[in-house]
Amino acid sequence: QVQLAESGGGLVKPGGSLRLSCTATGRSFSNYVMGWFRQAPGKEREFLAGSNRSGSVTVTADSVKDRFTITRDNANNRVYLEIDSLKSEDTAVYYCAAKADWRIAELEALYDYWGQGTQVTVSS
Repeated sequence: QVQLAESGGGLVKPGGSLRLSCTATGRSFSNYVMGWFRQAPGKEREFLAGSNRSGSVTVTADSVKDRFTITRDNANNRVYLEIDSLKSEDTAVYYCAAKADWRIAELEALYDYWGQGTQVTVSS
């Protein structure tokens, strides 16, 4: 089992940047595929990016691939989401999730563990 905790959210002006962090505790972090999702008010949770267990392969949703970057640091049990050129439509709760096998997935139902989320608000 692994516990996840996101941090790094907050109020940001349009055009700004953020780096969200997700820290894992518990069983070996490097055994998990990691993903980032977000849920905006009134919308379903959507996949943003995923990383394989080593970090050598990543998948990013087409809708955000020019602005979002996922990286991971297995030595420190962390996964990051860099967000550039923030827009008001990026306002959402951002979640990290862990998947206990080797394949990156976009379906939230395939992830086994979730953090509590961190709020990102983009507003001038």
